[in-house]
Amino acid sequence: MEKLFYEDQYIKSFTAEIEDIKEIDNKYHVILNKTAFFPGGGGQYCDLGSIDNIKVVDVYEEENDIYHVLEKKPIKIHKVKCEIDWNRREYGMQHHFGQHIISACFRNEYNAKTVGFHLGKDFATVDIEGFFKEEDILKIEKMCNAIIRENIKVEFLNITKKEAKKLKLKDDLSKLDNEVRLVKVGDLDLNLCCGVHMKNTLDLRMIKIKRFEKYKKSTRLEFLCGTKAIDDMLIRDYYLNKICKYLSSNEDGAIKGIENLNEKLNQSIKENRRLEEVISYYEVKEMIDNADIINDLSIIVKTYNDKTMNYINKIANKITQEDNIVGIFALENNDKVNLLYTCSKNIENLDMNILLKDSIKLIDGRGGGSKVLAQGGGKNNGNLKSLFDYVILKIKQI
Repeated sequence: MEKLFYEDQYIKSFTAEIEDIKEIDNKYHVILNKTAFFPGGGGQYCDLGSIDNIKVVDVYEEENDIYHVLEKKPIKIHKVKCEIDWNRREYGMQHHFGQHIISACFRNEYNAKTVGFHLGKDFATVDIEGFFKEEDILKIEKMCNAIIRENIKVEFLNITKKEAKKLKLKDDLSKLDNEVRLVKVGDLDLNLCCGVHMKNTLDLRMIKIKRFEKYKKSTRLEFLCGTKAIDDMLIRDYYLNKICKYLSSNEDGAIKGIENLNEKLNQSIKENRRLEEVISYYEVKEMIDNADIINDLSIIVKTYNDKTMNYINKIANKITQEDNIVGIFALENNDKVNLLYTCSKNIENLDMNILLKDSIKLIDGRGGGSKVLAQGGGKNNGNLKSLFDYVILKIKQI
């Protein structure tokens, strides 16, 4: 079978003859006399597209035959028009080739081996043996893009396994057939690969390393290449311009502007906490003064809709520092209600955990806690007043 993807990796459409069709599990596995559909390999996934306007859902190679899996049986077999899903091919080809460039730079600069490669839907990752700092990653990224600008021609060599052994390649040749395919990028890189690559480094256009992290005994890089990298940089530039407009600064001053905003935000948060402390003190005092008295206990019932649970916890902590006080608090938030029950530590015959679990059923909720403090949540189903009445009744009974 003629493999057009090796003769012209930029081919998007071609005409072929159907030589055989096998029906397997209600799908049709088609063999063409020639194909530009790459069956996958070397970490690069297979091509998709259409044959005779029928969607190709998979492509694979078996015993030197390439099968194209279709959901419908083709009507014609002569001069069949075939189309490659070019966006998928370009994405896979660019990122596979980009990995070769990145790996070569790490090997040449740090003598570091590549131990993993994954081509994802939205980005690719490569695992480089050892741990690297940010300055190392930036250095490699600059090297990669400098190589792209050199417009180095990519050569593809088909040689025998015996000839390959003479080249002293680091690749494992033991499981390969007699014929070996090599990819050569000038003096930068030479290794075994069955994938589809660019014709030259300039066609890769750009490599952008987005982020990196430690992974087992290696460093995992997440990167973008070619069209995907350029699209990503255009989006980032759009948002950077919007940020600069908000900050009334240029790109160089954006970081300083954000740092100033962050400092002001932290100051505001500290001031807000200080004010909340003062307000909560007076609020607790007022609630205690106006509380209902049941059997020498001050019962506080309060519903909030404009505070946070952190603030209500602060109120609860202040209450437990006083004697003979029970606090029943609710925070309404759209269709949900959060509850917090608390009592003074000197109250022996009340258990907030039991009281909450018993009453929270009225709002279809769940929760728990300790003897002096329990929390939970449920639905804002209109039963909150009934819940409060039930809790006060239970306290009276106890």
